[in-house]
Amino acid sequence: MLKALAKRVALALGYEVRRFAVSTSQAARLRAMLESHHVNLVLDVGANVGQFGRELRESIGYRGRIVSFEPMQSAYAVLGRAAAADPLWELAPRAALGAHSGTVSLNVAGNSASSSVLGMLEAHCAAAPESRVIGTETVPLEPLDALAPRYFREDSVGYLKVDTQGYESEVLRGAAATLARVAGVQLELSLIPLYQGQALMPELMAQVQALGFELWGLAPAFVEPGTGRMLQVDATFFRA
Repeated sequence: MLKALAKRVALALGYEVRRFAVSTSQAARLRAMLESHHVNLVLDVGANVGQFGRELRESIGYRGRIVSFEPMQSAYAVLGRAAAADPLWELAPRAALGAHSGTVSLNVAGNSASSSVLGMLEAHCAAAPESRVIGTETVPLEPLDALAPRYFREDSVGYLKVDTQGYESEVLRGAAATLARVAGVQLELSLIPLYQGQALMPELMAQVQALGFELWGLAPAFVEPGTGRMLQVDATFFRA
């Protein structure tokens, strides 16, 4: 009775109470996956202000090394302050990641986290009006393979998380050597076009599976508030 009452009170306040178990919690599932594969190095591509890094520490209980990659100047500064208090959390040089070296124009979104090298489509703006582009900035562009080797050690078991708002395919194109060294990959996949020219879920899943990874899990990432339609998911893959 007390359990049912607690659930009703939480729902009335806009929260949902769940057990921290692999059957009910995405954080618990990710903890189990990372631990079962002995992951001790997470490459966080598209780190923004450090949301995923904080989730790893505070919700998932991951205690290994984190290396974050972020191109946007303001987000990089906030990310640096978050990582500074954690001796096992490093920042890579500020750059967008793609298939080659150079520079690229980054579309800065009003909510920061939706910023992308690609242009934003109206479907995205309609679902999240606060994400509309408010400016651009020119940022360095590097392939992950040019930056990642310095962070691997002999005993490293890597996990690559990529959340680059539609630019994931280009990140993977510049990460062939890195992908050969990691045990797992986490990608944000779009179910409908949200950015100009982006690869959608079926294409990206085929791209990763062709590299020898198999799908281990899916979790909602971006849901249209008014309809409940899922627009993006986080997909987790581990080497087959």
